[in-house]
Amino acid sequence: MSAKTKIVVLHMKELIYTAIFVGLGILLVILLLFMFLPDKKKEETAPTMKYTAGVYTSSILFNDSAIDVQVIVDENRINSIALVNLDETVTTMYPLVEPALESLTEQIINSQSLENLSYSADNQYTSIMLLNAVENALAKAEVSRQELEE
Repeated sequence: MSAKTKIVVLHMKELIYTAIFVGLGILLVILLLFMFLPDKKKEETAPTMKYTAGVYTSSILFNDSAIDVQVIVDENRINSIALVNLDETVTTMYPLVEPALESLTEQIINSQSLENLSYSADNQYTSIMLLNAVENALAKAEVSRQELEE
C-alpha cells in the first residue's frame, strides 16, 4: 500500500477572482429576491377607505308615494340603514317593507356586504327593491380611485 501525496497548487490571483465572482453571484441572488418578492408593507399601507363618511339616500316609488332609504356610512363601514319619509298609507298597503328592511339591515351590517344575503320567498320582490335602493345609496358613498390618489 503506497500512499502518494498529491500537491495542489493554488494561485492567489485565481482565488481572489473566484471569491469576487461568488460574492457578486450571492449579491445578485439577494437583489433579485428583494426585487421580485411581494412587498407586504405596500399592501398594508394602501388606503383602505371604501366610502366617504356621511348620510346617503335613495328613493323608491310606490304608486304615488316616495320612500327614501337612508344609509349612514363611515369611511370603512356601513353603520345603519333606515326608511325615511315613510307614509302610513305605504305601511298599510305594503306591510312587508319594514320587516324586510330590518332583516336586510341586520345582515348587511353584520357582513358589511351586499353579497350572499338571504330573504324569504314571501317578500322576495320587496327585498330586491330595497337592496337596489341600498346599493344605489352606497354607490353614491363609494370613494373613487381618483379621490384615493389625492
